[in-house]
Amino acid sequence: MKVLIAGATGYLGRHLCAEYARRGQHVTALVRARARAPGHADLTVEAEATRPETLRGVMDGIDLVVSSLGITRQADGLGYREVDFQANLNLLREAEAAGVGRFAYVHVLNAQAMAEVPLVAAKAAFVTALQASDLPATVIAPTGYFSDMGDILAMARRGRVWLFGDGQGRLNPIHGADLAQAVAEATAARRGWVEVGGPDVMTQEEVARAAFAALGTTPRITHLPDALRRGALALLPALPRRIGGPARFFLTAMGMDMVAPRFGRHHLADHFAGLAQEPKARH
Repeated sequence: MKVLIAGATGYLGRHLCAEYARRGQHVTALVRARARAPGHADLTVEAEATRPETLRGVMDGIDLVVSSLGITRQADGLGYREVDFQANLNLLREAEAAGVGRFAYVHVLNAQAMAEVPLVAAKAAFVTALQASDLPATVIAPTGYFSDMGDILAMARRGRVWLFGDGQGRLNPIHGADLAQAVAEATAARRGWVEVGGPDVMTQEEVARAAFAALGTTPRITHLPDALRRGALALLPALPRRIGGPARFFLTAMGMDMVAPRFGRHHLADHFAGLAQEPKARH
């Protein structure tokens, strides 16, 4: 089977390329710059998904498209509507024209409760378009990535973790390798919708304590009134997208449980322990 991975240079995209290659699939990585191409791809295609004319013909002969394409911390002037929605819609239209067998998209858990967050709204708009297409689709809604938890470890390195409210909100973030396996299993089974998280359900307080434990330092956790989180959400729309966009998603998610069915074998405590051995933690 021939699989095209969009967003192949990102955290999850690289794991997706590796997972499908491990399964013996022919992997095509769609990248904006060939120099950043992941090592597990059989073929690298350079294209700008925001420019549909560059996608012409790249999906000919492709059986499955998997997209984890979206803005994280990019600062190239593009917005969520241009990337998370329109670029993925461009991919979908090209997949339809090429007769691709299935289109899989990595969404976000609890999107319906975060409709006011621009990042989530753009993703949800694309999911609506995908589900309206005649092309068979798989939507995967993960809780969050291990890579996102690096911010907690970074605070712990500085000596104190700040949490909103009582810190009892629950989450089970998932490692990129485990999520890639879940995506591959979902597409192989032709499932339409899959919610998935990591193997450990933890409170925000427990995540903070795990970060301090990995560093071997005394936990110092300060609980801020949740009203401050809500107040910050009201002010963030006035900030530049590269700052306000990720913060709106993070602060909104902090106000709810982000728990999905458990999957995988990678544990957050082990991830923190590995990062703690490095001079500077990767985010």
